[in-house]
Amino acid sequence: MTADADDGRLYFDDVPLDTKFVTSGRTITEADVVAFAGLSGDYNSLHVDESFAATTPFGGRIAHGLLVLSVASGLSTRLPVLHALQPSLLGMTDVTCRWLAPTRIGDTVRVELTFTAAQLTRSGTKGRVTERRVVLNQDDVAVIDSEWTLLVALRTVTQPS
Repeated sequence: MTADADDGRLYFDDVPLDTKFVTSGRTITEADVVAFAGLSGDYNSLHVDESFAATTPFGGRIAHGLLVLSVASGLSTRLPVLHALQPSLLGMTDVTCRWLAPTRIGDTVRVELTFTAAQLTRSGTKGRVTERRVVLNQDDVAVIDSEWTLLVALRTVTQPS
């Protein structure tokens, strides 16, 4: 990873492909689930009703999948590589996500982020960067496998002659 010497910024040209970055962990709490239900309006019984959730194949309440995806996003932004990329980030164009296993209240999750592809846009003025973000729980079980596509500025844009 080579960040610009003047400002510490990481550009499209610098994205370290096939390098894995691992976040710190974060425990999903009862307060997280309750706050997310209130914020999102998602009061699905699987998340908020222990009596109901106990009768499901999960055997108890589980965290909202979008809550865990949001926590994974937040954990990822704290990685030094994404902090360096942030000033060059022009937007996010796509997220695909598969939920592989439930996340329970009390589980601690972390993210393994790998830049898997980088491609110039048709205009050649910016690039698309693809990240794979796998969320693992404290038992190293993958609970989410996701792919994020970002638009990132080039270090130097060459104007056509």
